[in-house]
Amino acid sequence: MLPRAELVISLVFALAVSGTALAAEGGKDLIANGDFSAEGPGGAPADWTPRLPLCREAAVTLRRTPEGLLVESPTEPYGVGGVEQMLAGITGSQAYAVEVDCDVRGIASPFRSVIVRLMWMRGGKMLHPCGMLARGPRVEGERATFRDVLVAPAEADAARLSLEVKWPQGGTAVFRRASVRPTDPPPPRKVRVGTVYLRPKNSTPEKNMDLWCAKIDEAGRLGLDIVCLGEAVLQVGTGKDVNALAEPIPGPSTERLGAAAKRNRIWVVAGLTERDGRRVYNTAVLLDREGRPAGTYRKVHLPREEWQKGIIPGGEYPVFKTDFGTIGIQICYDWFFPEAAEAFALKGAEILFAPTWGNTLPDQDGRAEGETVFRVRARDNGIYMVPSVYDGSSMVIDPMGRILASNKGAEGVFWAEIDLARREALPWVGPWRAIGPRDRMPETYGPLTGRPEQP
Repeated sequence: MLPRAELVISLVFALAVSGTALAAEGGKDLIANGDFSAEGPGGAPADWTPRLPLCREAAVTLRRTPEGLLVESPTEPYGVGGVEQMLAGITGSQAYAVEVDCDVRGIASPFRSVIVRLMWMRGGKMLHPCGMLARGPRVEGERATFRDVLVAPAEADAARLSLEVKWPQGGTAVFRRASVRPTDPPPPRKVRVGTVYLRPKNSTPEKNMDLWCAKIDEAGRLGLDIVCLGEAVLQVGTGKDVNALAEPIPGPSTERLGAAAKRNRIWVVAGLTERDGRRVYNTAVLLDREGRPAGTYRKVHLPREEWQKGIIPGGEYPVFKTDFGTIGIQICYDWFFPEAAEAFALKGAEILFAPTWGNTLPDQDGRAEGETVFRVRARDNGIYMVPSVYDGSSMVIDPMGRILASNKGAEGVFWAEIDLARREALPWVGPWRAIGPRDRMPETYGPLTGRPEQP
């Protein structure tokens, strides 16, 4: 067993688990003219400074109206700009509730186009060039809301709130209200996440099941919330073929694994061979703390060893809600394809589990092997990756690509305690989980969605 993994976080913000408004009772609003009702020089709202691009041809138009601050770009679809306000009296390590209400009209992607940013400062200088993006917008009809709690770094003595519009493409945004108030710090979302390294040899499916259930019991004794087993757990080390081991889900294997999950009150991810009518799939099942199947993922990307046998590919990337967060599952060869991990992340997965027959071996002769690729997948998408493998190391990897737990050649259950409420900023870009999806350009990715052709 590895010791508890400590996450060293310099810039932190919390996701509101319920997505509802965040209370800021008793805290004084640090924003002046937060409803934009007072007029300043040139018709702009008082106490707010225009934030416009160096290339003024791409600047949006700012105009105070009875509704609030109107931001539009009538002649340039890719216009950018907004307003900002300095906030004095920031206390280091204090939590602040950020709330912004606006209307969005005709904007195709409010998530990409409307941004609320808080930049922590000390001595008049920004502590990070990107700052922290507030969670949102949550859009209902035309109304868009941002609700988040951001925790000031210990060294911060001021901040700057920025309300930005990027590429409205003919639409408009009207900011109605903005506030920043001291509040209680957000609660942590700590999860004990485990993975297994076990490769049965000269075994039988029945012995395999006993071995895997024993690992679930071990994970239970460790007090884990969830544990990831390997791919095709009945087949590995037995010499049996997929046709002989295929069974329905729910079925005998989910019943045995589910009993172990229930007695340990733990979520379990396990790879099985699924028969559904005449079809056979390489499937991973998620079992809840009561041992009930909570979802399945059918492997999408099939190597020759599988499609030549007649295994059918899956066609979806489902995510599953648990009592601690949202997860996804991929299987083995899927990790060769960055699109798969990205699909899970864009659908909200915070942790991606990966039962894997293949390897996570370290780099060899300068070639990037499985260990590096899994770390890059985590970093690419700002998510935790948890592979359980038969070659290399079973690991828990954080959103920055750091290995928090690894078996390093030993058999057993290996785990790390993570906090899903914490996010770490990349040195220049910022918190990737919040920024990466906004800066994607899916309208340019046509070749990725076409049918395979000769490169």
